[in-house]
Amino acid sequence: MNIQWYPGHMTKAKRAMEESIKLIDLIVELVDARAPLSSRNPDIDYLARGKGRIILLNKSDMADQCCNDMWTDYFKSKGFYVVKINSRSGAGLKQINGIVQEACQEKIQRDRRRGILNRPVRAMVVGIPNVGKSTFINSFAGKACAKTGNKPGVTKGNQWIRLNKTLELLDTPGILWPKFEDQQVGLKLAFIGSINDEILNKEELALELISFLSDRYLNRLKERYQIDEIPDFSDRTAGSFYVLSHIAKVRGCLLKGNELDTGKAALLLLDDFRSGKLGRITLEVPEKTGE
Repeated sequence: MNIQWYPGHMTKAKRAMEESIKLIDLIVELVDARAPLSSRNPDIDYLARGKGRIILLNKSDMADQCCNDMWTDYFKSKGFYVVKINSRSGAGLKQINGIVQEACQEKIQRDRRRGILNRPVRAMVVGIPNVGKSTFINSFAGKACAKTGNKPGVTKGNQWIRLNKTLELLDTPGILWPKFEDQQVGLKLAFIGSINDEILNKEELALELISFLSDRYLNRLKERYQIDEIPDFSDRTAGSFYVLSHIAKVRGCLLKGNELDTGKAALLLLDDFRSGKLGRITLEVPEKTGE
């Protein structure tokens, strides 16, 4: 699959972020814990130069715990403050205020030397589409401040939210970057729902997901869909189609004449993965060499 998605509103959103950055003390970047590197927009590092940085590993409850720990260590080694969170349940959110104060310690002390005692920290919340920024803000604030939805592109423009006397957040739209140089990145983003599903061939995407999961998580597929025999994945295409056909059979995805509806089975599989019904899965781990 060749995946590219960069609608026009993202260019406008990026421009608005660039204009707002001079008002900002801190960048709070949400990434999807199932694909922490692929779900980072490389443009953010340039945009955020000279600012405090916090990375929130969101949806950490859906990712392998050992991999969450590996990614926490990885990002800390790169100079980021890191918190594992689940923005839906609120897990991890209580740590964030303290981390914000720690990340902005220099700025707070500088303000005090200038006689500015109570200016709130201004943090820009950034991330790719459907990574959970608005859900995070609403959970963190304890009220519905930002629009949410289980699809990319719900937040359309920048929105300031004053949480308390010490912290103001700027919610920003989810933006990608113009071209995925590595198509594996595009695939992972499609798996986790950060690409508009309407431009994707879901059956082809499901076959790619099965192939991807076969390396480390084949038993999850077997357990979820009652597959007794492990197909031979030396031929990835045949193995993946076997699994998808089996899913269609056990879940009653049928067309007229009892023909298997693999398209419907593909949607079912993608939904099961994205909702965590396949268990805790991480799609990538930090490289051990050269880090």
